[in-house]
Amino acid sequence: MNVLGLVLSPRKNGNTEILISEALASAEKAGAQVEMLHAADLSISPCDACGACMAEGICRIKDDMQIVYEKMDQADGIIFGTPVYFLNVSAQAKAVIDRTYACMMKGRLRGKVAAVIAAARRVGAGQVLSLMYSYFSAQRMIIAGGGVGYGRDKGEVRQGPGMSPMLSALEEAQAIGRNVVKMRNRIS
Repeated sequence: MNVLGLVLSPRKNGNTEILISEALASAEKAGAQVEMLHAADLSISPCDACGACMAEGICRIKDDMQIVYEKMDQADGIIFGTPVYFLNVSAQAKAVIDRTYACMMKGRLRGKVAAVIAAARRVGAGQVLSLMYSYFSAQRMIIAGGGVGYGRDKGEVRQGPGMSPMLSALEEAQAIGRNVVKMRNRIS
């Protein structure tokens, strides 16, 4: 079983990456092979609404999204990590979401287990989780849950709370990693 962690933040070594690292470590401990991709290392153009993907299910834009497509195709589970920017996902997350419209045409993400982790300062995490759950549903992915880590500056999520009143941000991320593996095992 392969679990992909997508760090959809422009910031390296930030709160989103910390939370995805925790989730992947937990998934690995539960028996998965894990891999992390950083949006900060990739050049992904926005969708230009050309419609070319509607026929073949392949995006005509040649950029680093081709790497993401390949990794998503190989993954059994995908954990999306995004910071909350103005009550929404990051621009990097939105570019990936929009460019996976090509995947929807041929059902490439259908049946893959998906989860989301949002790194938030204070507000907007609920909206991000709702948006991502809707995206997962549109792609016909199997939703394994989501979580939030609160913290403002780099590293603050290490001591910050999670969305649940009983879990820290790190504990919530670890639970997400376990949940992705459990859900994938249940449907196998």
